[in-house]
Amino acid sequence: MKNQDNFKYIYNLKDKFSEVVKEFGNRTALSYPDGRNISFIELDMLSNQMANFMASQNLKQGDVIAIFNEKSLYAYALMIGCIKSGIIYTNLDVSSPPIRISKIINTCKPSALFVDELAESNFIEIEALQPNLKQFKIASIQINNYSNEPVNFTDQNFHGNNPLYIMFTSGSTGFPKGAVMSHSNVLHFINWGKSTFSVTEQDVFTNANPIYFDNSVFDFYISLFNGATLVPLSHELVKKPVDLVAAINNCNCTIWFSVPSLLVYLLTTKVLKDSDFTSVTRIAFGGEGFPKSKLKSLYQLFGNRIELYNVYGPTECTCICSSYKITDSDFEKMDELAPLGFMAPNFGYHIIPQSSEDIKTGELCLTGPCVGLGYYNDIERTLNSFVQQPDVAFHQRMYKTGDIVNQDQKGYFHFKGRVDNQIKHMGYRIELEEIEAALNSIDLVDESAVIYERLSVELGQIKAFVCINSEVSAAALTSILKEILPPYMIPRSIKILQSLPKNQNGKTDRNQLKEIKS
Repeated sequence: MKNQDNFKYIYNLKDKFSEVVKEFGNRTALSYPDGRNISFIELDMLSNQMANFMASQNLKQGDVIAIFNEKSLYAYALMIGCIKSGIIYTNLDVSSPPIRISKIINTCKPSALFVDELAESNFIEIEALQPNLKQFKIASIQINNYSNEPVNFTDQNFHGNNPLYIMFTSGSTGFPKGAVMSHSNVLHFINWGKSTFSVTEQDVFTNANPIYFDNSVFDFYISLFNGATLVPLSHELVKKPVDLVAAINNCNCTIWFSVPSLLVYLLTTKVLKDSDFTSVTRIAFGGEGFPKSKLKSLYQLFGNRIELYNVYGPTECTCICSSYKITDSDFEKMDELAPLGFMAPNFGYHIIPQSSEDIKTGELCLTGPCVGLGYYNDIERTLNSFVQQPDVAFHQRMYKTGDIVNQDQKGYFHFKGRVDNQIKHMGYRIELEEIEAALNSIDLVDESAVIYERLSVELGQIKAFVCINSEVSAAALTSILKEILPPYMIPRSIKILQSLPKNQNGKTDRNQLKEIKS
């Protein structure tokens, strides 16, 4: 029986990181491609200094801070400082238009905004839009003026269900929505990741995913909070395929996770050879369907020595709820996506059939302790998506994913589509209504509709249709749209119409739009 005096029940990530530092303190936590290596002890002390700095600015448990995070050492330390302080953080996309960033800030109402060194050039416009927000340039903080000793900032109300971070995703009203995850949610996720991918302190994770994107939750938490090493890969490096592959090789990375699009990019640019990814033993991908022909190419290249995993999950549930290991048999049928796999332990599910004739196909709803807390400062949308599970005689909350799935005889889930206009495109979850709202915000536009044209089972393109009140070209509208939306949400084409087709209910007939050639 374990000595009770030495036993500590870990219910939050502050305690979890403390245990990691005790066990793996001298091992490398962050390994930058330029040769800088930061130990867990060093990262621990820096995060203490960041926590003490935030305390000096009267930031406290339950406050929200926003971070323009470009993966600097101090930005990672700031995130861990928030974990230790009970402060909720949200990482923002520095490339997003200021108008969209302003919407996010107005939603989460941060007590302070922190700007990473590489993001400072994009800082001026945000200052103008949010003049009353307390703002700090991370590189300018005199970190050595603050103690590197741990301080117990959290009070007696601190528990596993306390909010940890806010991850913003596309919103149908034109306003992004912020999914809130708890300490307990992420602790379950860390344990699942360790078990599923056999993670040890010897592993070296890539961090190719943008830190504001939910895939980065896998990189950051499953690596550092299991004593493994994380390799931060800058946005500029990820755009250079030859240099990216060289960095993976030189840093001896063992685990890769990204959207399929990035792997497809490396394959189509022909920079990957079977001798690359020399130390990698596991490749995971998720966020969108992986084109079967390209997946087969990756499997033929590395399948004999690297395990390939297709993973699936919504932002609202710590980004992954199922996984599936790719095998030879998955290429017997090339006209369908790889299975999503089994539901991860500690997740429950409920399928709402779309037809009484097929009760195994329908909208996937998730239940259990890995379901997030809802949307920050948005009760209405929370109540619409986080609902009571039907036919249960007690309070059992479930999250409606909006994804149509089918469960086969083996129990594997298969993605079949969406119940609404939300799509997965270039690895990002996008609601087409947000693009419509952006178009409708342009004075020259009277009405708009956006559809997603699926070119194959794996690929598609965003198409927009508009009615205008003045002479303007589609190219000019695209240029204006780029000031409102991030690049991955810009339509592939915009077609100008005299009027949008309507159905009998007076609503825009999207089926007719799909027949229009652009």
